[in-house]
Amino acid sequence: MTKTENRIKQAPKDTVKQGWVNRLSPDFAWPYLQLMRADRPIGTWLLLWPCLWSIALASHRQNTEIPTSITIMVLFAVGAFVMRGAGCVVNDLADRNYDAMVDRTKGRPLPSGRVKIWQAFIFLGSLCLIGLLILLQLNEFTIWLGIASLGLVLLYPFMKRFTYWPQIVLGMTFNWGALMGWAAITNGLAEPALLLYGGGIFWTLGYDTIYAHQDKEDDALIGVKSTALKLMENTPRWLVFFYTSMLTLFATAGHMAGIGIAYYLGLFIIAGHCLWQIRSLQMDDSNNCLMLFKSNHHLGFIMFISIVAGQY
Repeated sequence: MTKTENRIKQAPKDTVKQGWVNRLSPDFAWPYLQLMRADRPIGTWLLLWPCLWSIALASHRQNTEIPTSITIMVLFAVGAFVMRGAGCVVNDLADRNYDAMVDRTKGRPLPSGRVKIWQAFIFLGSLCLIGLLILLQLNEFTIWLGIASLGLVLLYPFMKRFTYWPQIVLGMTFNWGALMGWAAITNGLAEPALLLYGGGIFWTLGYDTIYAHQDKEDDALIGVKSTALKLMENTPRWLVFFYTSMLTLFATAGHMAGIGIAYYLGLFIIAGHCLWQIRSLQMDDSNNCLMLFKSNHHLGFIMFISIVAGQY
């Protein structure tokens, strides 16, 4: 058996079997790259897109020079990769006992014992240090906003034990970049950033409810909660509400930022994408749920291009 085949055998079911982490990473780094989900970039993209939206929209409003905007986007991209990884470590530390009881996650580095708890804490500290170094490149207001987000990062993993709506806290966490991106350009906050943030929360409620349907049977057995368990067969109706609210807030943000007509044409495309998600959803098909969840990367890209096009 080759090294890659052995790794695939040990890896959790939700890993990318033939991804670069299993094939190319050195032995010492392999379990840590799995721990931070380096082989599954969708989480990084979903964290990064609200940052890029906000930077682009704020740059339009402030007439920021393009090289400056690009530099800030690159900093946020690296920061999103690192801090998404840190968030995964926090989540896995909190959920290691639950993950051991779920077929999809029992092979993850912590429940399988490939990474010890003390090693995970050291790794988490290293990721947070890198994130801090990136954060210190930004203005003081943005630095404090970034520090404030840590409370949500620490809170989210425990919410599924107490409420059927942990996705609200996840949305507040994953879309914090909509506030930070605006602040990095303007050194403050304004209504468009808050509207983008609110719209992003509804976006997360939509895509993570779809994602949670993969685990609803295991979640019910082990006693953790999610919007998938709360909404069940009513999920499509709620997705209409989530995505309609998202689009309304995004449209209002564009109006308040004074963006051009191309942005609104992009929102029509996004509306079509959301409708496709709702009509295609098969709640008892894990592969279908995962495919639709991942498709939100495309939604984020369309939104970004719409903002850029609306500037011209």
